[in-house]
Amino acid sequence: MAYTFIGLGNLGGHLAASLLRAGFAVTVHDRDSAQRARLEALGAVWADTPVAAVGASGGGRADAVITCLPSPAVSEAVLEEILPVMRQGADWIEMSTLGRADILRLAAKAQAMGIGVLEAPVTGGVHLAAQGKITVLVGGEAEVFARHQPALAAMGDKIFHMGPLGAASLIKVITNMLAFIHLVADGEALMLAKRGGLDLKTAWEAIAASSGSSFVHETEGQLILNGSYDVGFTMDLALKDLGFAMEFGREYGVPMDLAGLTAQSFLRGKAAYGGQAQSPMIVKLLEEALGTDLRAEGFPAKLE
Repeated sequence: MAYTFIGLGNLGGHLAASLLRAGFAVTVHDRDSAQRARLEALGAVWADTPVAAVGASGGGRADAVITCLPSPAVSEAVLEEILPVMRQGADWIEMSTLGRADILRLAAKAQAMGIGVLEAPVTGGVHLAAQGKITVLVGGEAEVFARHQPALAAMGDKIFHMGPLGAASLIKVITNMLAFIHLVADGEALMLAKRGGLDLKTAWEAIAASSGSSFVHETEGQLILNGSYDVGFTMDLALKDLGFAMEFGREYGVPMDLAGLTAQSFLRGKAAYGGQAQSPMIVKLLEEALGTDLRAEGFPAKLE
């Protein structure tokens, strides 16, 4: 089966590489050519435009087009470009994080032209995408899911078919919302340890071995203690996902007190450092407010 992969950013480049390492025929495109040499070395065919990428796959038209893009607006723009050149019976797999209304609206456009649709956002972090061990959350018809399960399994080691289109969008927003809440909480916990006179390395280890631990503490907590904050995820993306969470809260009548407070924190983070700043820099706000850094020896600048 021939795939086109459009969107080779922090996540997409690793996901496309996993497909190539698994032996799939993959044509790739991104407006930034930074990933070109790496992916061509793995066997990818590079295309200069989304339309060329769809037409070039496997020497003909792609069996499926995968997109991994930064916003609903970009996803829609790319979809509008490629739909006229996708073959009947091909599928679109959207791995970007979209709101449920966005994926349902865009899916209807594709399905009206005879294109199958899956949503398949991922969660777990860029380092797990690099290892082919990221979690993939899937929404869509079982038949379309089964058709592409081998490709999804090449990109991630935990695959959850959540139900119909829209279901994966909801669970992805939930997981990201929890991650951002945990990130702010972890910063406060580490600061309390530091100001209380504890050794931060030992404190981090004790928390990691306790009932208070979290995936975020065990991963992004290390980047905070290193001072790189470099998780490959931006303030703007965090605010986008928190916005989706607040919309779901209004729709379902669920009070979102912690999510709302966390969104306000990220708005302050964006004001201080810019929308492209790394999301763990939200903790830097606390460090600067208190004049106390959270550095400790022995923690990595990047997660491997």
